[in-house]
Amino acid sequence: MPEPLRLGIAGLGTVGTGVVRIVQTHAALIERRTGRQVVISAVSARSRTRNRAVDLSGYAWEDDPVALARREDVDVFVEVMGGSEGVAKAATEAAIAAGKDVVSANKALLAHHGQALAEAAEAKGHVIRFEAAVAGGIPVIKALTEGLAGNEIRRVMGVMNGTCNYILTRMESAGLPYDQVFEEARQLGYLEADPNLDVGGIDAGHKLSLLAAIAFGTRVSFDAVELEGIGRISIDDIRRAGDMGYKIKLLGVAQMTGRGLEQRMTPCLVPADSPLGQLHGGTNMVVLEGDSVGQIVLRGAGAGEGPTASAVLSDVIEIARGTRLSTFGQPAATLTEPVAARAAAPAPYYLRMELADKPGALAKVATVLGEEGISIDRMRQYAHADSTVAPVLIVTHKCTRDAVSHALSRLPATGVVLSEAVSIRIESV
Repeated sequence: MPEPLRLGIAGLGTVGTGVVRIVQTHAALIERRTGRQVVISAVSARSRTRNRAVDLSGYAWEDDPVALARREDVDVFVEVMGGSEGVAKAATEAAIAAGKDVVSANKALLAHHGQALAEAAEAKGHVIRFEAAVAGGIPVIKALTEGLAGNEIRRVMGVMNGTCNYILTRMESAGLPYDQVFEEARQLGYLEADPNLDVGGIDAGHKLSLLAAIAFGTRVSFDAVELEGIGRISIDDIRRAGDMGYKIKLLGVAQMTGRGLEQRMTPCLVPADSPLGQLHGGTNMVVLEGDSVGQIVLRGAGAGEGPTASAVLSDVIEIARGTRLSTFGQPAATLTEPVAARAAAPAPYYLRMELADKPGALAKVATVLGEEGISIDRMRQYAHADSTVAPVLIVTHKCTRDAVSHALSRLPATGVVLSEAVSIRIESV
């Protein structure tokens, strides 16, 4: 019988205690599936006295996660503390230096330091696994590195932040404004301590950059991800997009083009009857497109104790089975430095604006759009109580983002556009 695989768990919040609970509850099941025991040797957290509803009495305690990472009775360092710098980074580096395998749920750490950490681990013949860092319980990392390894990936796309999806779908179902639903999400504990990590698209952007690295064989380049949050999305946008057969999602898209690697995490419109359009609440969905397999849709819980701890244990079990994969699906030293590219592929756009309610206003807008090469697919003017203002919605045919930007910059000079126009890309799915 092989020696037990010994874990050191750094961080005993929601995910860390979930890992402890699964190891305790399913010890026999895990042993049957791996052929060896998986045990916890030691743990570390900021407070020893907090009630965590799991029995920690059988484990050694380290106040310092770096000391935990260096313990001789730890084979796999499980980092579920979070944060891109500070103790999480120091402890992970210490674990690698001490010859440990690492399992991490820390997307921020890997998005900012993944290349250096991967090179250090692989130089020592050890692995970093991070299934839990992207989309919670959805096995998207394994899908890319294993199940779709024989495909050239054409596009990675998805809703990767459950909080944003909750806010947008709650606004739609309850008819509530953004600020009210944002506060509701905060009261329910759905938001990070820094809410901009969620609603600003940063958290989801970290995840997208990791998937792009695996999908396209490039170094992680989070700084090149185009980020735009959901704060400017109004209930009017949601209602009027719905009238046109669309839903608004904070959508991540990564694809390799002739210009370079496009990575964007921005609000987009998607068809209401598409899988992404039908995604409600805090659920995540990732769509992978390969040249041989076509389109694969993965849907599931993107956060929470059970789903995220399940993903951590999936990595632990692979290590216990003896599976040794490169961090990003190929040796880190072979990953190429990507050329960052802005989204230039033509797409339809949703345009919302308020016009002066007077003859010729729409004609002036149409003239500007036409001069920028933008043709109108559909247009709708809404009833309005104010006789001086006419809310107008336009859906364009495919055009470039530069053309839209130029057109919007010219609209104020027409004298008929009374507020800043909103433009949102319509993504094909």
